[in-house]
Amino acid sequence: MRVNGEPRDLATPVDDGDDVEPITIDSPEGLSILRHSTAHVLAQAVQRTVPQANLGIGPPITDGFYYDFGVDQPFTPDDLKAIEKEMQRIVREGQRFVRRVVTDEEARAELASEPFKLELIGLKGGADKTEGASVEVGAGELTIYDNVDRDGETVWKDLCRGPHVPNTRSIGNGWALQRVAGAYWRGSEKNPQLQRIYGTAWASKDDLRAYQHRLEEAAKRDHRKLGRDLDLFSFPEEIGSGLSVWHPRGGIVRGEMEQHARRRHIEGGYTYVYTPHISKEDLFLQSNHLVTYREGMFPPITLDEERDAEGVVTKAGQDYYLKPMNCPMHILIFKERARSYRDLPMRLAENGTVYRNELSGALHGLTRVRGFTQDDSHLFVTPEQLEGEATRVLEFVISMLRDFGLDDFELELSMRDDEKEKWIGSDEFWEYSTDALRNVAVASGLKLTEVPGEAAFYGPKIDLKTRDAIGRTWQLSTVQVDPNLPERFELEYTDRDGQKKRPIMIHRALFGSIERFFAILLEHYAGAFPVWLSPVQVVGVPVAEEYADYLDQIVGRLRGEGVRAEVDHSDDRMQKKIRTHTTQKVPLILIAGEQDRSAGTVSFRFRDGTQENGIAVDDAVRRIRAAIDGHLLVNTAEDFGV
Repeated sequence: MRVNGEPRDLATPVDDGDDVEPITIDSPEGLSILRHSTAHVLAQAVQRTVPQANLGIGPPITDGFYYDFGVDQPFTPDDLKAIEKEMQRIVREGQRFVRRVVTDEEARAELASEPFKLELIGLKGGADKTEGASVEVGAGELTIYDNVDRDGETVWKDLCRGPHVPNTRSIGNGWALQRVAGAYWRGSEKNPQLQRIYGTAWASKDDLRAYQHRLEEAAKRDHRKLGRDLDLFSFPEEIGSGLSVWHPRGGIVRGEMEQHARRRHIEGGYTYVYTPHISKEDLFLQSNHLVTYREGMFPPITLDEERDAEGVVTKAGQDYYLKPMNCPMHILIFKERARSYRDLPMRLAENGTVYRNELSGALHGLTRVRGFTQDDSHLFVTPEQLEGEATRVLEFVISMLRDFGLDDFELELSMRDDEKEKWIGSDEFWEYSTDALRNVAVASGLKLTEVPGEAAFYGPKIDLKTRDAIGRTWQLSTVQVDPNLPERFELEYTDRDGQKKRPIMIHRALFGSIERFFAILLEHYAGAFPVWLSPVQVVGVPVAEEYADYLDQIVGRLRGEGVRAEVDHSDDRMQKKIRTHTTQKVPLILIAGEQDRSAGTVSFRFRDGTQENGIAVDDAVRRIRAAIDGHLLVNTAEDFGV
């Protein structure tokens, strides 16, 4: 239940006048509590089967949970089976989760054999810097949860903030263990590597089965597999982890994405700029990235050192860094000359490649890489322009994403909360900037969730999320209000009254990164891109070789219309050619034989195997061009109703 706005165990006493609301197990918050409770059962089961295992952390995550363990030997598949059986026994035992407040000294005494828990106790108050640690300790009181059996005996305990489901029976049978991975303690390679067991938990067995079906479908759509199968991109070991190369077909899709976005941006009043990949450290010191984001940056490159003939240094070198973000360089473009209110809003856009020193274990295809290109935009506005420009940005973002076939959106407004010490800037700024973004979000008509405490320390933001074809939610675009960097760089514009004033900066990434957005689209369409994005849009397959010249003429006309078309002149039989190009997700296969050549027609074959025969060549060219211009999907004959 939620008591006065805070989640609490059902066993928590309540007073007259308390505001009490139920938390249902199938709600997002209820699922999070269920998953964290299941993580506790996992940890207990591990320590029953491997008594010497040390406990790390066990937070709920999207669609599941994990728990980290310090063990001498990695877990095997047989170990997981034994752990699952032990978990089932614990669930059936109906152990109660009982919360108990302890002092630091009491917690240290009770958990003396758990070195990782002792470290978390020492982090109390700052544990939010450790991923997942907030489920264990926070800024308030320390609590331990005892697992109490039917005889009233405590059979296991864990450091935890809670809340939990009432007892282990409440977990039910809608859970499963999934896999094991290595994970460094507190996310740092300087720390010991632990064994992380992942699992999932749902409100019912049916929900679990539905989720597992989605996983199966997601595996078929895995962009890493499709990238290989469709010859789109790769990650050569010779180049290094997390660094992709784009093959010709992948380059075509990426080029179409970038060119379409560029046209739309220019129409929307944006100006494209270009900035270098590296910069002196002073820039990132002034922007504060080297203070707050140093671990995410690559080590420095020392340049500009000079030596005399004897090798004595006559000029000290200067440290340069690969840029992790584009914003400091866009700021310098604004600062290069005096600005007036007439210059605002200034909308700068760049497809800027940035570099992040991601841990090797966190890399994942194109969705988590070390070098990627952000479709970055930074807007400089007056306070009075903030709401209007944010509205324009959000409308632009939604319109652009719809161009790519995404249309299921919701918004999150990240706001300040009452922890005043975390935030900078005046109350007035926070009030009007948050109100401005709230007005923008409400006016969009999309579902809006307000999230107190999740704003950046310097300003609120709107995050746009979308659901793909199999129901997964992806966070894409962000609209971030930032008065901090203009202050740090002393940006100014001259207002109507002749006074020098600070602009507000809006950070806006539409795709987030081109690589990640490409991966999302690839999985959304399962490789069957809309015809306008497809690397090859049309392939001609002659019934016999004697009709290849006829198809060459048609394909020549299509190429003249800007269509990516080719004829298959291989020695394969016609049916094998059709299978090959269907597997390669080509939207349209043109088939021609004697009847077509005599009548000046062609047959269309679509991705689902349906066919439309006897289409006059002029009509075929017109319809193909219209399908491309209309951004049609063209998987079936019905889709092709131009």
